[in-house]
Amino acid sequence: MNAVQVKKEAFLKEAGYFFKDASVHADQGDLQSCAGLILKALDKERMACGVGPQVLHLIKTR
Repeated sequence: MNAVQVKKEAFLKEAGYFFKDASVHADQGDLQSCAGLILKALDKERMACGVGPQVLHLIKTR
C-alpha cells in the first residue's frame, strides 16, 4: 500500500467510527449528537476522496 491509500483508508475508518457512534446516539434518541456525528463522518469521507493528486496541481502555468 502506498501513502495515498493509507491516508484514504484512515479517513474512511474514522468515518466508520463516527457513523457507528451516530447510530448509538440515534438509538438513544439523542438526535442532535447523531446529526453532528453524521456531519463529521461525511467530512471524513470527503477528505478521503480528496487524497491524492488533484487535477489543478498537475496543470502547469505558463
